[in-house]
Amino acid sequence: MGVVIENSIWEPNPSLYVFILICCFSSIIFFPHASIKNKNKSQSPFSHVISPSFLRFQSKFLFLFSLASVMEGLWSVFGEFELVLYGVSKVQTVTYLCVGFGAALFLGTLLGMLSDFIGHKKACLMFCILHLFVGIWKRIMSHPSIWLGSICLSLATSIFSFSFEAWLVAENKKQGYGQDTLSDTFWLMTFLESASLIGSQVLGNWLLGSNPEKGIMSSYTAASFLAMIGILCLSKGWKETTQSEASQNFRVSYTHIFTDKRMWLLGFAHSCLQFSVAVFWILWAPTLVADGREVHLGLVYPCFLGSRMLGSTVFPWLLTGSSSLRTEDCLGYAFLVLGFASSFVAYDYQEIGALVSVFCVFHAGVGLIIPSLARLRTMHVPNELRGGMISFSLVPANAAILFLLIQRGYYQKMENSTMMAFAALGLFLGSGCMHLLKRWGKQPYQNWHKL
Repeated sequence: MGVVIENSIWEPNPSLYVFILICCFSSIIFFPHASIKNKNKSQSPFSHVISPSFLRFQSKFLFLFSLASVMEGLWSVFGEFELVLYGVSKVQTVTYLCVGFGAALFLGTLLGMLSDFIGHKKACLMFCILHLFVGIWKRIMSHPSIWLGSICLSLATSIFSFSFEAWLVAENKKQGYGQDTLSDTFWLMTFLESASLIGSQVLGNWLLGSNPEKGIMSSYTAASFLAMIGILCLSKGWKETTQSEASQNFRVSYTHIFTDKRMWLLGFAHSCLQFSVAVFWILWAPTLVADGREVHLGLVYPCFLGSRMLGSTVFPWLLTGSSSLRTEDCLGYAFLVLGFASSFVAYDYQEIGALVSVFCVFHAGVGLIIPSLARLRTMHVPNELRGGMISFSLVPANAAILFLLIQRGYYQKMENSTMMAFAALGLFLGSGCMHLLKRWGKQPYQNWHKL
């Protein structure tokens, strides 16, 4: 009589979702009470009176940003499933990714500079138009070009990475709101972006239903509909930021700012983070299902985004706490934690539960780092050049990912563990950048405007 081995599909305990949710809302609910009791009240974002006009401005921006996040997430719900449905081979899938990162590397960088010159509202409109074009294109074509879709969506993602934040900072300053309110909006952006990505997965799975081909077509319709809402909101409810003297003379401005070592350190740290996050999203599924393990990936994905939501709620606690740590110190330690987490995955494939726990820690750190880097950019990067500097900081990340994809996908000269090790190395370098920035970043950028 043979031995019958029952195959079980691993999935996270449902109590994990409840735990993350409770922690997130507890952090948000108890933070105002803790900040009021803080002895150093002048540093608390709750020590100022929030005007109704700012609340309207913030809520309008966060609504549109969340809408854009849902659009971004809706295209990534199906992943390789959509490509397989159109008969795309594994080699073509690698080419699809390479085309996307190549477009972001060359064209996305130029869009960042262009957004500083023409205005960030126009760049955000371009983001919605690209999504609308891809949605209609895939809807009306029986076999749409995957290369055209990859280029358009990559450019839209590049715009998403800089234009919304740059418009927020410029308009916040133009309307006379304080930097403390800006810091609040940064962590809310990270929190709502993660929540919107979870919502896009729920929407995508609901549209998929029992008919995959019809469900994917419905997702194209949904993406087009959301893009049209975004265009209407931008056209009617958003103001365009005016050009300053620095943006009009942007050639001299960029020449000067490229000589500032603080810009290089801050930009390289941002690039290290984005590189490690990109490596994670490429490798997390193959890592969990290695050695033939069966995992319910659709239930694991929300755990990562929920962890990032939790990490973002830690940001205001560190910003207003009684600790003497500066933002650069907190970021340095956070980069180290993420680096060790990536090293653990690179060199020691444990059982699934341990890997998921490490991945959750990784994303909690990402949730903390993203708003912290945005705050440092406000301190050191001129508002007039914010979009261009963010796009330039992504050049090393996109170039490195493109190189690794070619080595791994085409030439098979690199293992997944090696790619994860490179990600860990980048995070350690990011920690070093924060240490140097603390030493060299004492002078604010305001003196730059006197040139």
